[in-house]
Amino acid sequence: MEKPKKLFIFSGIVICLITIALIIINFNNSDKIIYESDSTKTSDNKMVSSNALTMMYEAGANTGEYQTTTDTMWPQDGYVFNEQLSACENGSELTWDYENKRILMQANTSDKCYVYFDIYISTLAEVCTSEKNLASCLAEYNTLAGDGAEGLYYHDGRGTYANADQEAGDNSYRYAGADPNNYVCFGSDEATCPADNLYRIIGVFGDQVKLIKHDYAGESTLGTAQHGSRTPNSTYYKGSLSSIPYYYWSGSSSNSNTWSSITLNTSVLNGTYLDVLGSTWASKIANHTWQVGGNTYANITQSAIPKTVYTNEITSPAEATTYSVKVGLMYVSDYGYAASPENWNTTLSNYANDTNRNNNWMYMGAYEWTITRRSDNTNYAFRVTDSGNVNNLRVNLNYGVRPSFYLNSNVSYVSGDGSQNSPFRIQ
Repeated sequence: MEKPKKLFIFSGIVICLITIALIIINFNNSDKIIYESDSTKTSDNKMVSSNALTMMYEAGANTGEYQTTTDTMWPQDGYVFNEQLSACENGSELTWDYENKRILMQANTSDKCYVYFDIYISTLAEVCTSEKNLASCLAEYNTLAGDGAEGLYYHDGRGTYANADQEAGDNSYRYAGADPNNYVCFGSDEATCPADNLYRIIGVFGDQVKLIKHDYAGESTLGTAQHGSRTPNSTYYKGSLSSIPYYYWSGSSSNSNTWSSITLNTSVLNGTYLDVLGSTWASKIANHTWQVGGNTYANITQSAIPKTVYTNEITSPAEATTYSVKVGLMYVSDYGYAASPENWNTTLSNYANDTNRNNNWMYMGAYEWTITRRSDNTNYAFRVTDSGNVNNLRVNLNYGVRPSFYLNSNVSYVSGDGSQNSPFRIQ
């Protein structure tokens, strides 16, 4: 009876050894959830068992909300290790092994650990691959990164952020906030984009991207016809010009606010400006149907928040007048929606405060014209003041001008991250 007993004990030992070997092999499979002690630690380091770990996946991009997963493999793609949130109850240290895509743990005792993974979001430059339509890649980035990422908001009227119910509701993608990365180099192929060629993206409308000149246009861009100049107020002005050329909305001797016939439109923006750009760059600008009917003073400024202005100015203008041309100016609603969403419940006549100014990338700190006219007075058009609010003035006076236009839908992304130092390059 002694031999069978010894054989039984020997067999048990062999089985234990085989089991341990299998566990070691399993723990060294980089595709599985494994825990490895750092080789610099002492030999009494202990590995935690799988039931001592909780793995958390972000529920949605940029939501900061996480849910437990029962996955038995470390995420290989689509997620990134969140070092700040991942932690253990008894102080064990967790690090991510980027080469083998697994967690490494330093521990001297048994522990309960929580490992967090965020949804990986490609940079806008990664999404906007070469030869890809600029409008579609911006829309794709918004979808991947989430509404409001990089200051780009989808105006479908169904956002989850504050004042999302105040969106335009036109399914556009608009940049909003203090200083989003929405710079574009337009009109130059120089390695360092000249300041005069810096533009910014107002938004994506259908398959077209709408731009506005970053700083005010000067004589080299718009010529010397129908203009004067003024020294900007250093308290407000954010640009780099020592003197800002001011252009008449209609002309020094004209009081008409009919956009189709004014000199600023026909001779300056769609004459001199396009000629200076040259045919190659001018061909990238789409011929666009602009809403130039305008609306009343009360409907644009008094008690009018951006959504109301958009409705009165674009959706239901007082006069259903349109005009097809390449270059125009910003709409009043463009300016209103360039402020951070928390400001969208503020009337544009009250935009002249630090909160609205500091949170609106389109505000430049000098008097400038918009394309929007007063429908109840043929002598007036709307302007943005140097302090940031919107009001109106006679069209035979002169103020700053920033050309605005829509790019053709075939304009594609080439390079850049959209920052001022690395603006988007297009072709």
